[in-house]
Amino acid sequence: MKDCITWWVGLDDSADRIDVAIFRNQEEEPREEIGFATDDRSLGRLIKKFKLLPGKVRCVYEAGVCGYELQRLLSRRGIECDVAAPSLTPRRPGDRVKTNRRDARKLAKLHRAGELTTILVPNEHQEALRDLMRAREDVLEDVTRRRHRLTKFLLRHGHKYRLGRAWSRGHWQWMASIRFAEPSLQTVLDHYRLSLDQGLEQLKTFDQEVEALAQQPEFARLINCLMGFRGIKAITAMTILTEAIDLRRYVSAPALMAAIGLVPSEHSTGAKERRGSITKTGNAHMRRVVVEASWHYRHSPIAGKAVKQRRRELPGEVLKLVQRADQRLHKKFRKIVNKGKRSTVAAVAVARELAGFIWAVGQAA
Repeated sequence: MKDCITWWVGLDDSADRIDVAIFRNQEEEPREEIGFATDDRSLGRLIKKFKLLPGKVRCVYEAGVCGYELQRLLSRRGIECDVAAPSLTPRRPGDRVKTNRRDARKLAKLHRAGELTTILVPNEHQEALRDLMRAREDVLEDVTRRRHRLTKFLLRHGHKYRLGRAWSRGHWQWMASIRFAEPSLQTVLDHYRLSLDQGLEQLKTFDQEVEALAQQPEFARLINCLMGFRGIKAITAMTILTEAIDLRRYVSAPALMAAIGLVPSEHSTGAKERRGSITKTGNAHMRRVVVEASWHYRHSPIAGKAVKQRRRELPGEVLKLVQRADQRLHKKFRKIVNKGKRSTVAAVAVARELAGFIWAVGQAA
């Protein structure tokens, strides 16, 4: 009899409290709604309660700022727990009331109905690598902001570099030569320059760490294969691998495209088909680096010296894929631009197909 009982448990977790809704089989109302603190003692009570339930226990909660520690804790104690993708959780348009208790109820019912999209939970090592790459991305964003602050500050006071490209050696020498008669302005300039120097040093440290990780045996083969594509080097390849966790888990190339939000949105009804911009749902970190790499296909498909060097020892099947990508993606980029579309639209369209090639390499490598 116990084997016929399934307990569907919705968890709404926050930093200080976990709200729990417990449903038995197909019952419409929960058997119990309770709350637990997030300290070790309270979590122990929560696990004990689940263990005492006769039958199978199926838990679920939405991914959020609290991470995957709750899922790992329950899994270690033999309790099945899934983590749902928040952006794909169904929501009623007319529902304007949101509480933690209602959310726990809703998650349990949707999980029972099979309406939730669950995510692959990374292990501690995989999550640590992903956090490393995201921390580097944060530093890169900080460096970009600091550069903007510095250049806009100088522009406000009549200083604009006109002798070449920004952030070249000449640009740095030009900034070092600027002096303000007003002490307060000189203090601001010195502070902005020091802040930027510190950010660049942090970025350099992260880059060295990532380059070293890319040479480790667990990554080296697939990293080298991905670097066969134009616009993809070690840092971009590591971002793709740490965010995807395993490219083989995507059943098809369109599945990978959809997972990173590069497929068109659609609002069709009856005989009318309306397609809009890309969905931008899923993994934004991977989407960003794939779109950045796609811009390289606006140039001639003839491989340069650096690209040829990276392709020198690629397996034959992978080499054919990256060479095919050169021709196909460049042709697509030029075709879209020649139709009068913006280059940004072309880059996103090329990125969608580039994701397909990345998936194919992930299966072949």
